[in-house]
Amino acid sequence: MKIISIETGLKTIPLKTPFITALRRVENVEFVRVCVRTDNGFTAIGEAPATKAITGEDLEDILHFIEGVKNDLLSLNPQEALQTLHKSTIGSSAKAALDMAFVSLLAQEKKQDLYQYLGGNTSSVLQTDITVSFKDKDSMLQDSISYFESGMKILKVKLGSDISHAIEVSKEIAKRLPDAKLIIDANQAWSLEDSLKYIDALKDIKIELIEQPVAAEDIASLKVITQKSHIPILADEAVFTLEDAKKVIESNAADMINIKLMKCGGLTKAVEIIEYAKSKSVKCMLGSMLEGPYSINAALHLAMAYPQTIKYIDLDSPLLYKDLSDELEFSFFENEISFVTRDNKGVFQ
Repeated sequence: MKIISIETGLKTIPLKTPFITALRRVENVEFVRVCVRTDNGFTAIGEAPATKAITGEDLEDILHFIEGVKNDLLSLNPQEALQTLHKSTIGSSAKAALDMAFVSLLAQEKKQDLYQYLGGNTSSVLQTDITVSFKDKDSMLQDSISYFESGMKILKVKLGSDISHAIEVSKEIAKRLPDAKLIIDANQAWSLEDSLKYIDALKDIKIELIEQPVAAEDIASLKVITQKSHIPILADEAVFTLEDAKKVIESNAADMINIKLMKCGGLTKAVEIIEYAKSKSVKCMLGSMLEGPYSINAALHLAMAYPQTIKYIDLDSPLLYKDLSDELEFSFFENEISFVTRDNKGVFQ
């Protein structure tokens, strides 16, 4: 099996409401879709969103990177293409799009579903969280109640640098929704002092975890927070690569790590990080950017392959799409390797 074509296109999916964090405001999911075809008739799809604030890549960068490496990948088999791809210096999101397509081809060649190719034995039901965007307190409370009443039991609450607002919002949501699981995501917006203030203020409130409270490069402060916190701490932007994961885990700087295909460069590299975390008995979140359906589907298969290590999944993009006519793209994916369906409560199976 040899790769005979690599084609790219731009896709946009409007969101129901703006997605707002401490780092950015987004109204549409915008991504590059790459289609890879082989000489034996196989076709595979990969995707990469524009997340300049996180990976440093916009849509033009991703297209440029893929175009720049394409000629080195044509005429190779998928395994050779993966080796060549990961020796390149292109951006992590561009790598992820190509990587998931090449891994999909390898799964097709073995006549396996993607989760089986990745080492999973059986398909399973997965529950994603859903994002509560950063707004004023009353709006965030109303959004949280609306999501919970619709069946979403895991709420990922985006907070900003105003620690008083963060404390007030967290307490109010926890009070009104005592049965909800709350994941607090500061997106690097807090200082060490504010992080400790938040943790102390929430000492009597049940919080699942706090995600990346301080700047990604401030591993020392992250470690202090982890040592002093009764709430588990999750490293996100601090962990892009396997080397980053080793640094955080070996220094006990966080209790868990968040793995995202767009940060690490695709399924191949995500598996390396998960295997390392598994060897250290560290649980993970499998997260995502605002992504298209194919990349979310690839991540879901990865989650099914590692149910004992991946404790949380943050793969809610399809639940945020305004127009669910994009389900047509989901159903097409069923013909490629395997399709992971979802209901309106964020349950994937």
